[in-house]
Amino acid sequence: MKARYSRISTPNQSLERQIQKQNPDEILFSDVVSGTVAFADRAKGKILLEEIRAGRITWVSVASICRLGRNLHDIINTLAEFQSLNVTVRVDNLGLESIVDGKVNPTFNLIVSVMANVGVMERETLLERQKEGIALAKAKGVYKGRVRGSVESDSEVLSKYKDVVKYLNRNQSIRNCAKLSGVSVGTVQKVQSILKKSKHESV
Repeated sequence: MKARYSRISTPNQSLERQIQKQNPDEILFSDVVSGTVAFADRAKGKILLEEIRAGRITWVSVASICRLGRNLHDIINTLAEFQSLNVTVRVDNLGLESIVDGKVNPTFNLIVSVMANVGVMERETLLERQKEGIALAKAKGVYKGRVRGSVESDSEVLSKYKDVVKYLNRNQSIRNCAKLSGVSVGTVQKVQSILKKSKHESV
């Protein structure tokens, strides 16, 4: 069987662009998780790997290589496992497939490695620019971050971390919730505490 893997970082993002080229015979696996979370630690990524290891999936397509991850090491490891299991990976925006006529495509490996590296560098550059922008805004006295000492309401926290709420309700461990949602363990504990308080008050 064939599969298409897609990923968005937050629920308010759209999957439409990633599934435009989906074929009717492709089973869709979609995650809502940060690209920094390892592929094997994602809810649907984990299921997809299980299907591949069971021999039920032999083809995986993605819109772009960054959907697999934002960590170069993890991307390479994921692709290496796919390759070892004779799974063909197609990257839409590159128009390349990892296996052609039953043989490993060396051009695919080379270009994907370069593109993955570029993606990681772009993310690091973006984060650096964000830090510089915040520092500049603070220097000018116009930084509009959360006021020191201000506290988000419980409903604001639950709304902000919907993924965490979802995974906690699925009885995922605190550490798994953090990985799947791309947040810190402390944030998960905070959300868990609010949920427990809400349940107690409703009794």
